[in-house]
Amino acid sequence: MGEESLKKRRGEDKGREDRQSIQSHEPQKMNLQKQVGLISGICMIVGTIIGSGIFVSPKSVLANVEAVGPCLVIWAACGVLATLGALCFAELGTMITKSGGEYPYLMEAFGPIPAFLFSWTSLLVTKPSSFAIICLSFAEYASAPFYPGCDPPQAVIKCLAAAAIVIITIVNSLSVKLGSYLQNFLTAAKMIIVTIIIVSGIVLLAQGKTDNFKDSFKGSKISVSSISLAFYNGLWAYDGWNQLNYITEELKNPYRNLPLSIIIGIPLVTVCYVLINISYFTVMTSTELLQSQAVAVTFGDRVLYPASWIVPLFVVFSTLGSANGTCFTAGRLVYVAGREGHMLKVLSYISVKHLTPAPAIIFYGAIAIIYIIPGDIDTLINYFSFAVWIFYGLTVLALIVMRFTRKNLRRPIKIPIIIPVIVTLVSIVLVLAPIISAPELAYLYCILFILSGLIVYALFVHLKFDWPQKISNPITMHLQMLLEVVPEEEVTE
Repeated sequence: MGEESLKKRRGEDKGREDRQSIQSHEPQKMNLQKQVGLISGICMIVGTIIGSGIFVSPKSVLANVEAVGPCLVIWAACGVLATLGALCFAELGTMITKSGGEYPYLMEAFGPIPAFLFSWTSLLVTKPSSFAIICLSFAEYASAPFYPGCDPPQAVIKCLAAAAIVIITIVNSLSVKLGSYLQNFLTAAKMIIVTIIIVSGIVLLAQGKTDNFKDSFKGSKISVSSISLAFYNGLWAYDGWNQLNYITEELKNPYRNLPLSIIIGIPLVTVCYVLINISYFTVMTSTELLQSQAVAVTFGDRVLYPASWIVPLFVVFSTLGSANGTCFTAGRLVYVAGREGHMLKVLSYISVKHLTPAPAIIFYGAIAIIYIIPGDIDTLINYFSFAVWIFYGLTVLALIVMRFTRKNLRRPIKIPIIIPVIVTLVSIVLVLAPIISAPELAYLYCILFILSGLIVYALFVHLKFDWPQKISNPITMHLQMLLEVVPEEEVTE
């Protein structure tokens, strides 16, 4: 009898263990697994960075410097700056292993106010405007073949961009797996079009098509303002180098693979970008490139005819992939800010059915659609870059500050202090040069918006008034029921 009860108890214990192990699978989905090796890390960098920029920005970079030589130099210089910036982020990412991008570094170095201003600006300006720019690029390329010889109507471009945002938002809200499968497919398509353009350019150069490279610095417009605006547009195409610290927790042996991924991945992208630009100039003069509505499509028409339809198709895949990637990582910053009490709690909730940060993704999509209504791409890129470089500069400055204020922190990667100093100085120039030489109201609005975050912080975070909570609690409850979402802690625990 004693043996039977012992067996029974053992059976119950085993059943309980099984249930616990079944339950423990759920948080495993939410926790980051160390599954990303060196090759995956390099692919992650290349896949995130190469999006719509190289198919849109060549025109904007060239428009600011007005000659082929300086244009190619700026593309290479942007790659060097992106590499230096990413090395700074590699030290920060391995020193403070928290999610949320720049947010935890600013919090650690300067306290909650700069961290709040970063999350406030990212949530309402930089992330949604980035999403909007990519989708507008997608719409321009998707509609170009239907309007040969003329520009597609703005209404068509904006409706297509809005449709792309809605579809990507729905896909990422419904399933993490579906979003990642879509990303893998679109990244493969992106590398195909990059290879086609580069190989075509090399063949044309071998055939002696070098006319546009003669006297390549002649007639160039060089000033601090024009170079910084050209840098804005070039660096927009490299945007994504700062996302590396998001994958620190998922990297196998991050102290080796993170810097190696950067040292291999970003120069690889730089080489691709310079070669793509050279390919463009083998068949287009500076004037023709500036007049082209969609540079890569014009290249395809001249080089790949009658198979020129390949280019807009694959560029559409590439821009969609970049937009999907932007949306895919959208929830992390919001979750951290929500957890710190710096944002609406409902934005850090997770879908019960799909285990996705659905409220955050839907919020991003809604704000991005608002940005599409007034914006053309160039204005949006300048607005985005101005805001984003303020915080890149602050974050790299945080690295310098923590060298003196947080000497006890373990630094598995320690870069020479000259690198963050250079990146900080360059970011100051990038922020100040356009304001001084070509002041626009957009920059003033941007600064006022960032500073308006101080009022929001004082009222809702520092003073913690009761009435906003009384208003937001029933809204949060109704949104929870409508979207079937819960706080992440409740799912993982």
